[in-house]
Amino acid sequence: MRKFNVNRIVTGMLFMVLLFSNTLTAQKYNLVNGESSLVVLGTSSLHDWEVTAEKQTGLLVVTNAETGALGQLSIEVIAESLKSGKSAMDKNTYKALNTNNHKTILFKLSEVKEVKQNGTGKFKMKTSGDLTIAGVKKAISLDLDLVLIGNKATLNGTKKLKMTDFKIDPPKALLGTITTGDDITIKFNTVLTK
Repeated sequence: MRKFNVNRIVTGMLFMVLLFSNTLTAQKYNLVNGESSLVVLGTSSLHDWEVTAEKQTGLLVVTNAETGALGQLSIEVIAESLKSGKSAMDKNTYKALNTNNHKTILFKLSEVKEVKQNGTGKFKMKTSGDLTIAGVKKAISLDLDLVLIGNKATLNGTKKLKMTDFKIDPPKALLGTITTGDDITIKFNTVLTK
């Protein structure tokens, strides 16, 4: 009977130590909107175009800064904060994204497939996650560069997508005489702090 109690106490203490050490090593970073950038690049029959996200939020949890292990990553963009500098184009963008019903664009990490250290606090990662645009959720792969320095984390990357993969009809203008290409490229430089 006594041996059973000792085992329970040791197991309980070990569990508490592991739980406590995990909370000590996990570091939480929040996206800094003013320092982060996300640009969507595309083409049309008239000229190339780009829109820039003005409002985004996000959370990154690093479970081990030495190895670059991630526990969580989510980035959310307010759909109507995507701006081109041309109000007519913005209206077409919001219509295509159905922003009346779908206010945000969301990426949520599901798996880190590979991490390669690229210097002190620098990591190259192959990840996958769910990207939701205009209410359509798709699993995508995403390559990231992560830099951890002091209280700051920076994520950089580029991702090519097709609008039609998210059931978005590429916008048209001037009664259909100007058509937008299906292919887009998203470039991001995401800055987060503790």
